[in-house]
Amino acid sequence: MFNLIRKDLTLQKKTLALLLLGLCIYLFLDASPLWVGIVFSIAISMNAISMDEKSSIHMLINSLPYTRKEIVSSKYIVMVLFTLMVAATIFIGNFIIRGELFEWKDILLMVGIVMVAISLMLPFCYKFKSNYLLIATMIGFGVYLLVVNFVVQNLNDRIRELVHMLLSLENTQLYFLIGLLVITLYIGSWLLSIRIYRNKVF
Repeated sequence: MFNLIRKDLTLQKKTLALLLLGLCIYLFLDASPLWVGIVFSIAISMNAISMDEKSSIHMLINSLPYTRKEIVSSKYIVMVLFTLMVAATIFIGNFIIRGELFEWKDILLMVGIVMVAISLMLPFCYKFKSNYLLIATMIGFGVYLLVVNFVVQNLNDRIRELVHMLLSLENTQLYFLIGLLVITLYIGSWLLSIRIYRNKVF
């Protein structure tokens, strides 16, 4: 399984370098490290998923002596590594460019949101394909715009207030509980993806 992880890291090497450089540019432009980290982590993850869906790579992976469980598990491990790379880049870049430390609460929130997003995306992609996820995302964004414009016009303000409230909490036990829930969701998604991929007919 280590070779599968290394394969993903090698395939994404150039993309990672470009995205991490772009991330530093966004930090230099005074963009929010939290939201930039979330967007870049999900973008890297989606690129890794779409790369595996190319027929040549897909056939090669399934012809190698790895179980489907190992193939799925390596992907979930790689997603965590990608997210941690982005978090580390933001932490170092924020300190060098702005002279500020990226708060540990911000890092936890960023990693948590990305892990929740990946937990929802990966089973969908294993069941269908990433291009269907793109369609679903576009539909979801359209629904979001309708809600913001016609139903809950201050939704963006409410989201910002919620994020601010989470970041201002001092209750360590609550952070631990939220972290435990996110990890449980991630593991549940992992097991679901293994089941989906194991039963998939190619």
